[in-house]
Amino acid sequence: MKGMVFTEFLEFVERTWSPAMVDDLIDSCDLPSGGAYTSVGTYDHREMVKLVVALAARTGQPTDDVLHWFGTGLFTSLATAFPVFVDEHRDAFSMLAGIEEVIHVEVRKLYPDAELPAFEISRPDARTLVLDYRSPRCMDALAHGLIDACVLRFGGGVQVRRAPLGATHADGSRFTLVQE
Repeated sequence: MKGMVFTEFLEFVERTWSPAMVDDLIDSCDLPSGGAYTSVGTYDHREMVKLVVALAARTGQPTDDVLHWFGTGLFTSLATAFPVFVDEHRDAFSMLAGIEEVIHVEVRKLYPDAELPAFEISRPDARTLVLDYRSPRCMDALAHGLIDACVLRFGGGVQVRRAPLGATHADGSRFTLVQE
């Protein structure tokens, strides 16, 4: 997992709680990296899992809620850092439909070693966009937060539903977006 996600997560924790909370999480998680992340580095996603689980325990929130909440903030940070990916779109459907062919292509140019989730995208009708998310890292809730923030960025008016693609998180999730 790219270090940018880790640095954004720690900044999210610092903004939302405190620098002391960041230190507490890093100290309590026994991270192979020691919690020293650079935005261009690559780190084991299990370190993120440890940090999220530790934050969930300290805040009393389910881990999926922590990941979703972080995802909404991550979208805002990414949209600020890379406005070209957002500004060229007229609505959330346009942006999200281009995840694989546009956004992930550009991310791979910048970070050839990036391990990105896979999205299979379909448009069953003009008001519906379906995103089938698959990733061995099982961060469906993070993807959900990113999607929800994208919808809000473009003014809302879209209902987002998430359902498992199989029996476990490892099978992925289907996000069905319907314009209201």
